[in-house]
Amino acid sequence: MEFIYINMKKYIFILLIFCLSDIYAQIQTGAQQPELYLSLLENKKVALVVNQTSTVGSQHLVDFLLEKKINIQLIFAPEHGFRGDADAGEKVKNSKDVATNIPLISLYGKTYRPSAEHLSGIDVVLFDIQDVGVRCYTYISTLHYVMESCAEFNKTLLVLDRPNPNGFYVDGFVRDSAQKSFVGMQPIPMVHGLTVGELAKMIVGEKWINNFQNLTVISCKNYDHSMKYSLPVRPSPNLPNDLAIELYPSLVLFEGTNISMGRGTDFPFQVLGVPLENIKDESLKNFSFTPQSNSGSKEPPYKNILCYGTDFRQPRDWKTNFSLSPLLEYYKKTDFKGKPFFNSFFKRLAGTERLEKMILEGKNEEEIRQSWQAELEKYKEMRKKYLLYKDFE
Repeated sequence: MEFIYINMKKYIFILLIFCLSDIYAQIQTGAQQPELYLSLLENKKVALVVNQTSTVGSQHLVDFLLEKKINIQLIFAPEHGFRGDADAGEKVKNSKDVATNIPLISLYGKTYRPSAEHLSGIDVVLFDIQDVGVRCYTYISTLHYVMESCAEFNKTLLVLDRPNPNGFYVDGFVRDSAQKSFVGMQPIPMVHGLTVGELAKMIVGEKWINNFQNLTVISCKNYDHSMKYSLPVRPSPNLPNDLAIELYPSLVLFEGTNISMGRGTDFPFQVLGVPLENIKDESLKNFSFTPQSNSGSKEPPYKNILCYGTDFRQPRDWKTNFSLSPLLEYYKKTDFKGKPFFNSFFKRLAGTERLEKMILEGKNEEEIRQSWQAELEKYKEMRKKYLLYKDFE
């Protein structure tokens, strides 16, 4: 009987995994539902805002649309470029796609938004890029600028929606008006809990762009905000896996400090570290790594210098998904020999001056978290108006 019992448990476990896998297999992105959008593109001159994440199954959306005889006039590329292989912050140049000879216009170089010349003769602009649900991730800033151009030049915007891998919660400071920038275009919290389609609806509904007339969103099928979605394609060079995407909201703030987040390693946004001379607490000496030039980061911070710190690939005891504990820990346990811990970029990333100020004042995580709750609750109420999917609450 014992043998039968053990095998029955194994059978139930396998059945459960199979059922869960089947549920997730049924999730369809907007791009995977061509029956809902091809008719909107037929006999139209189309511009695409896409990158390496813009796929229909295993096929790139560009190739798929060309097979369907859609008239693609040009392609707009965001940060990291059309192929997603440019470094963070690296300017992307205009060019032509080698495979299709379609002009590629960079929206992360000399200009950040389509011009009147770019959109002359265009009927529909199609946006299909995978986001990760964090305010400072610049694909949604590109969305905002594209929407501004569509409003100004009276163009239709078609958004093919995709699940948000961090869409199961909302947290962090809501961006102050004084900190509006390309890493914070909208007054939303650090972790906003929206898909790109939902955010586009919010931008229109809250009138953050004036006179926007023509927005169509092709929603995902069988997705809701309680799901943790695993991306089939890495969204950018330094977010190589699910763990990096999960940790990104908490660790991206270190971009505004002197701490390495593992750029130039095989595990970016999964570790933290600094050279030995900057450590003043022995607990940071148990793990080390050496950043080197690689395809994801040609000139990483502390290139070829041994760094010591923390490996978040190991179990951690954070109380929240978006945690300030790593930031507070490294502020206390490092010393940059008279240089400030924070650089000028930190305020823009945080979306507020208050976070840096409170850390410098010695506030703990609970005190800091309490300071953003009132504005976060207001945002949550506003957010409900624009949800396309069942919420996590």
